[in-house]
Amino acid sequence: MKIDLAQLDLNIRQWLAASRQQILLAMQSPLTVNTKSSRKDLVTNVDRMNQQFLVTQILAAYPDAHIEGEEGHEAKIDRLKGLVFIIDPIDGTMNFVKQKANFAVMIGVYCDGTPVYGAILDVWRNELIVGGPDVPLMMNDQRLNQPEDAPLADGLLGVNGPMLINNRLHVAEIALASSGPRLLGSAGIEFKSVALGQQVGYISYLQPWDVAAGVAIGAAFGLKVTRPNGDALALLEPGVVVAAMPQAHAQIMEMMNA
Repeated sequence: MKIDLAQLDLNIRQWLAASRQQILLAMQSPLTVNTKSSRKDLVTNVDRMNQQFLVTQILAAYPDAHIEGEEGHEAKIDRLKGLVFIIDPIDGTMNFVKQKANFAVMIGVYCDGTPVYGAILDVWRNELIVGGPDVPLMMNDQRLNQPEDAPLADGLLGVNGPMLINNRLHVAEIALASSGPRLLGSAGIEFKSVALGQQVGYISYLQPWDVAAGVAIGAAFGLKVTRPNGDALALLEPGVVVAAMPQAHAQIMEMMNA
């Protein structure tokens, strides 16, 4: 399937610009907040509103596309055949509710299971990271340098809080071997930090919509993204994800599997 990457980039930038304005406007009114699987797994009226907006825009431009979205049961798929958009309408909903900052909107685009394009919008800072295998790494309209392939000891490491506290898969030891752990509360903000060279990697338990955009963007700069045993991701399955620059990734793998 041939995709016009320039048009795709333009479309997604326009959708996310409109999405951001709607989110900021909605934030001026009280949020409707509900829980899903637990008291820490939140969904708001803005999550649902923004997913519906993005789904509508995608299907208007790409009527044959398949969509996997975080919220509800309508935008769901069971395979990656054809053109697929994987969206997270508000990534870091707890941050969104409690901090009104440090949350993102994410779109990952795949063709027959291969990453094509990723976009992560840091809504509050109005910083948009895009990239893909054939799309240069950019923030807003500025092309970015490739992040340094630093060893684990020389970089900060994004980690999942419960995994760090419980030393699951030796994550506490791995964090101590880095320059220091960081817990940002949003996979999108974590992947953005890696793309900007602010962190050398990120370890967490992630759902498909948490990781799809980051994997696609990472393809622009050699990010290694695997399961703890080194296997490639089955993108539609949740699980622990190790995303890091090559040197750090190799060191993390060694420590996880010692």
